[in-house]
Amino acid sequence: MKFRRPIPLYKEMKYKTLVKKSNRTNQNQHEHERTGTNKDQSQTTPLYTDLKMNINHIKQTLGNSSDIVIRDFQAGENGTIHMAVFYTDGLADKTFIQDFLLKTLMTEIRTANLESNSLNLLHVYDLLKDRSIPVGEIKGISDFDQLFFHGLSGDTIILINGYSKALAVGSRGWAERGVQEPSSESVVRGPRDGFSETLRINTALIRRRIKDPNLWIETKQIGKKTKTDVAIIYLKNVATEKTIEEVRTRLNRINIDAVLESGYIEELIQDKTYSPFPTVYNTERPDTVAAGILEGRIAIMVDSTPFVLLVPALLVHFFQASEDYYQRADIATLVRILRYFAFFIALLTPSAYIALTTFHQEMLPTPLLVSLTAQREGVPFPAVVEAVMMEVIFEILREAGVRMPKAVGSAISIVGALVIGQAAVEAGIVSAAMVIVVSITAISSFVSPAFNMAITIRMLRFVFIFLAAISGLFGIIFGVIMLVQHLSSLRSFGIPYLAPYSPFIFEDQKDAIFRFPHWALFSRPRLINQQDITREDTSPPIPSQQEPTNQ
Repeated sequence: MKFRRPIPLYKEMKYKTLVKKSNRTNQNQHEHERTGTNKDQSQTTPLYTDLKMNINHIKQTLGNSSDIVIRDFQAGENGTIHMAVFYTDGLADKTFIQDFLLKTLMTEIRTANLESNSLNLLHVYDLLKDRSIPVGEIKGISDFDQLFFHGLSGDTIILINGYSKALAVGSRGWAERGVQEPSSESVVRGPRDGFSETLRINTALIRRRIKDPNLWIETKQIGKKTKTDVAIIYLKNVATEKTIEEVRTRLNRINIDAVLESGYIEELIQDKTYSPFPTVYNTERPDTVAAGILEGRIAIMVDSTPFVLLVPALLVHFFQASEDYYQRADIATLVRILRYFAFFIALLTPSAYIALTTFHQEMLPTPLLVSLTAQREGVPFPAVVEAVMMEVIFEILREAGVRMPKAVGSAISIVGALVIGQAAVEAGIVSAAMVIVVSITAISSFVSPAFNMAITIRMLRFVFIFLAAISGLFGIIFGVIMLVQHLSSLRSFGIPYLAPYSPFIFEDQKDAIFRFPHWALFSRPRLINQQDITREDTSPPIPSQQEPTNQ
């Protein structure tokens, strides 16, 4: 007969406590999921009726910070109304506050017939909100969460003694960078303006290009600590409602402390996390975003960053540039074919060189094989070590050139590459042919108009190098098959990543590898837009048949 060892009393009590806590936590989670609220949102502190208590609460919460300005004063003809304004120095426009707001509150409001009772105070609140303050943006607030959000965003808060509501007056006026030419996406022909770090400036740049009342902008705050403004911009009746709802759902699921750049949002809403290929497009060009919105895509703007996200983002979009639509159709088509050709050069050239020189020498012409063999006669390393070493050195030089100051960054990258390449060849560490291969590969990687796609090529290049070192061309073919299979499995907000190639859509081939003339781009992409397909109904331009007149 077996006896069970008795459980100590303290362990049994600890186990019961953990079970109770777990059950309580699960109940709270189910309650939050059912009501759609969380703990932080449910515990909001309302404003006090006493002005001094409100001021003390603000000072204690903000820790008497030096950039917080609280100005209390007496208003009215006899000074019967005790009021205060609260704003953040550096985020609010001090000239506006002093010349317009305080002047209106202290001198222009006459309340000789008002006594400080609750009814008259309500009249003062309505008087300030509806008739006295000459400001476009004014909002009533009733709790400290709204007060701190507006006050720390640059608005001015007006508090009235004896009344448990306040006014948030729009007075944002921080230092901001103006509209400048984008540095990451330069064009020969096209607009020169780019997004800035201010959300309202960015939305205005889109409104300036699309003057359609169906252009809708939805704004929400994401981030428990930062409360960053994130805007969703789309063209109603053009963008698919299912995609719009999917964007809203993914943004609402984000539960994070801070959002400092659009890259935070990109990682949290993308379809596949473990994929080298980007499924969210980012750009700092307003014309690119406007063109995407007109196609039926959705823009996601994040305050304090000039990079705007566009979804859905397919593989074909990363090989298109805004300048393609400003040049003639034949020039744009030639440049696009060149980009695809450069993509395969940057991806497969080092691995193909390793496979041919290591496993498949019989595929090379005899004079070329003799020349390559003579160059590698004194090299102590195999071709794969040469390639990896040169690629790593080039990536270091590229990264150093980006991080160094602009005055010396380009000089270091160019001079460093020339000096190191020539010295390595003369020292017999690498062959001259390998230096040429790595140089062509590096130049081809710069052809991609999307920087994140160029990074993808740089990562996959090493994978193909090792596959070629293991089994030559068979390894490269195996890698290409796996790459195509992976691309076929990707989706961007429900749209196949390889569309319009797979699935093949004949109507969308007019703006894929080839760029047809504008009069032939009569329909929007079929999978991205399923509501308003027709973009324009025009015919080819016909020259006038009139005879020239002799003068």
